[in-house]
Amino acid sequence: MSAAPSIDLSAIPESQRAAVLAVLRERDALRESNRRLEHLIAELNQVVHGKRSEKLNDDERQLAFEDLEAALAEAETRQDAEVGPRTPSRRATRRNRGHLPASLPRFEQVIEPDSLLCPCGCGEMHRIGEDRTERLDIVPARLRVIVTVRPKYACRRCAEGVTQAPAPEHLIEGGLPTEGALAHVLVSKYADHLPLYRQSQILARAGVELHRSTLADWVGTAAFHLGPVVDRLVEHLKTSTKLFMDETTAPVLDPGRGQTKTGYLWALARDDRSWGGADPPGVVFTYAPDRAGENAERILQGFNGILQLDGYSGYNRLTRPSRTGGAPIIVAHCWAHARRKLKEIFDRDGSEIAVEGLHRIAELYRIEAEIRGMGPGQRLSVRQVRSAPLVTAFGEWLQLQCRRVSMKSRLGEKLAYIHRHWDGLQTFLRDGRVEIDSNSVENLIRPIASGDSLCPSSSSDWKHWKLLSGGGVTRASFLPKGCDNVIILKIFGPNLPGRARNDLLGRQNPVLDHPSHGMAGHPEFCRGLA
Repeated sequence: MSAAPSIDLSAIPESQRAAVLAVLRERDALRESNRRLEHLIAELNQVVHGKRSEKLNDDERQLAFEDLEAALAEAETRQDAEVGPRTPSRRATRRNRGHLPASLPRFEQVIEPDSLLCPCGCGEMHRIGEDRTERLDIVPARLRVIVTVRPKYACRRCAEGVTQAPAPEHLIEGGLPTEGALAHVLVSKYADHLPLYRQSQILARAGVELHRSTLADWVGTAAFHLGPVVDRLVEHLKTSTKLFMDETTAPVLDPGRGQTKTGYLWALARDDRSWGGADPPGVVFTYAPDRAGENAERILQGFNGILQLDGYSGYNRLTRPSRTGGAPIIVAHCWAHARRKLKEIFDRDGSEIAVEGLHRIAELYRIEAEIRGMGPGQRLSVRQVRSAPLVTAFGEWLQLQCRRVSMKSRLGEKLAYIHRHWDGLQTFLRDGRVEIDSNSVENLIRPIASGDSLCPSSSSDWKHWKLLSGGGVTRASFLPKGCDNVIILKIFGPNLPGRARNDLLGRQNPVLDHPSHGMAGHPEFCRGLA
């Protein structure tokens, strides 16, 4: 950008200099804003079109956008301060201001004029209306001490004994934390990925000295008591007729070597909302030291139904007559993975064959978008009429390409992958409850990576993560509005001590059958899990 010619202010009449200076300041502010916007566009282009090795990962991209957007807001605020507020029409172009849900409590602050006397002296003015504005206020976390008082009573006329209410049961007997404090520590560590040593520092700023090891003891105790809940949740999910399954890596400390090794978290999920199923969504994570297929077989013992998953060969043992723990499972493979294989080839080589395959798969997804929310019978009818011919044509096209393309080439390998899983890719044509892909469980696993850099990675830590995330992820990861993990843990926390050791869930089904937002929205009605 060429520099603007300098202006000799001495040649401008004094009465006009202030206006000229204001225009110059606004010009400079606009230049700075434009420069920042150009930088933001360059970052976006790099993310979208840059080489794979140079692309930012999700966390880096979010941080970059945060910095850029904060800088833009700073420049706009500086401009407002220097040249005056912008007009409403110009302010309307600003970014989304956010939304304040109706569920938040409202505290009204009424500001009356200094005087209600009419300037003309005819008396006091009367109210004819009002202007209302809403702003978000955040009250920092407030620590408090719950003092439990249990009065003792005795008869003045005899000495038959003393009566006193029994002490309430707590997860940590004789300890400092209430169930609310435990819930806060657990959610901060496993949902917000805030390590215990940082939580210890935050508490210290409020004058509460709690060592990291003390918080770790709390976490371990809570994990023990929550174990039966997670076990029951697993068994509850396995009564379903259809589930999703996937696995992801988890870095694990390897004592004595000073480095980490790779463990795995296996996700077992249910999500029947796309066809109007009555069962609420849920997910449980199970830690295992490796990716062996035996882990999936062990986790799924007792499950007999349809399993939606990716193309990992470790799941093949589940379809065999010799399967341990049940009959052979019907497998539904993921069309999103098939599409991803072709997309990788297109991005790298620009293959026309890959483009054609992507267009064919896109037609299937367009149909799925139309029937989402319909009942299984309707979905199946539409698929048999419209999707089945497309899948048949895709299969013929796939066979033709497999004969033409060398199976040793990159494209050949991707086509072979789709061909190997062809039977499972057709399962959705035979059952209206089956999804076209396993994205539901993949979306649940994806956020786990954000904890890798913040949470200590040890086998016990991931086992606790599995225990403590079961309820939280079930209630939160499917994004029902109004869901609060802290509320959930506070609800069932006090009920765990007496029941975890005494047939916790033996009398009736827990509120695992309740919609997640219902449990969080009505804590008094849904108190406890039994």
